[in-house]
Amino acid sequence: MANSNLPRRIIKETQRLLSEPAPGISASPSEDNMRYFNVMILGPTQSPYEGGVFKLELFLPEEYPMAAPKVRFLTKIYHPNIDKLGRICLDILKDK
Repeated sequence: MANSNLPRRIIKETQRLLSEPAPGISASPSEDNMRYFNVMILGPTQSPYEGGVFKLELFLPEEYPMAAPKVRFLTKIYHPNIDKLGRICLDILKDK
């Protein structure tokens, strides 16, 4: 997918994400679809998730940034706000 099809905001945010990654988090856009990202998060130290490596998929919908990104854990995780399919279950991210 060519960058020319993407809003400038997504291009700039992707460039920043790649040049200034957050500690413990890596994300890279798919070559086929620049709205789709492969994400890896390292479990935070001094937490029950310490030592864990969690793979996620993230998708930026056409309505982004007015609509939240779609995120799904590919790595199985037990958390009260993650359903059995790996989706984040917070109403604030869905309709608020």
